[in-house]
Amino acid sequence: MPTTDRRRRRRGRRPGWVTALVAVVVLALVVVVGRAVLERGRSLLPPSCVVASGGVEVDLDPEQARHAALVGAVAVRRKLPVRAATIAMATAMQESKLRNLDHGDRDSLGLFQQRPSQGWGTAAQVSDPRYATETFYSHLVKVRDYRNRPLTEVAQAVQRSGFPDAYAKHEREAAVLAGAFMGRVPRAVTCTSGDDAPGAVPGTAGELAREVDDVFGVRATVSSGGFTVGTDSTEGAAAIAAWAVAHAPDRRIAGVTSQGWTWTAGSRAAWARGGDADARTTAVALRR
Repeated sequence: MPTTDRRRRRRGRRPGWVTALVAVVVLALVVVVGRAVLERGRSLLPPSCVVASGGVEVDLDPEQARHAALVGAVAVRRKLPVRAATIAMATAMQESKLRNLDHGDRDSLGLFQQRPSQGWGTAAQVSDPRYATETFYSHLVKVRDYRNRPLTEVAQAVQRSGFPDAYAKHEREAAVLAGAFMGRVPRAVTCTSGDDAPGAVPGTAGELAREVDDVFGVRATVSSGGFTVGTDSTEGAAAIAAWAVAHAPDRRIAGVTSQGWTWTAGSRAAWARGGDADARTTAVALRR
């Protein structure tokens, strides 16, 4: 019996060369994956965005970045001050975390949790981020001295929230988003986008150019690989560049060039010097 037990134990052991081989294979896989991550710039990870300015960084996923870009773009087209976009950003951050929600308190819906029963529009309308943003600004500009009053007072005057003081905690990050997406702080938006975001809706260069025209109110020149937008200000060009980078994970945007700098998808979320230095022009290239 003792002899049989020893034989069983010997048969159950893994030979030393097998263990060594497994270790080598695992190490090789780690090296390959690590090299791919370095070469593709974190593209093996889920797409994400960072908006940074003045020592403050705001982390966003593709949906949040897309909505923040919209809030900034509409403010640019309407020629509103950065303060207006800051108030709108803070409100959307508190109400929905910059997401287009299909639910909320009572009949609240959408990016700003607007209520159809309170006259904001139909359920379908307030669930449209563009409509919701335009409507928020239309109410905001009617608030007396909104540029100078405390953010919480102004946001509450528009929203009539049950928790009016909650908006204040988002003011600092909202100001960073507003400055970046209105082009006041160029190259503040960076995104990793080697892989498409869930629900990506890539379009042609013409379709994307029409969207930029619709949101910003500027004409774009379409080419086979993308489009170029000329604006009347450096801030306008920077705002369009920020919008394009934020949409890269969803729209298969490969690169954005603005004011002598270029952002490239999958490049570890970095802007690098290079490209056309025209301060009022932004060029967007699509992945083939």
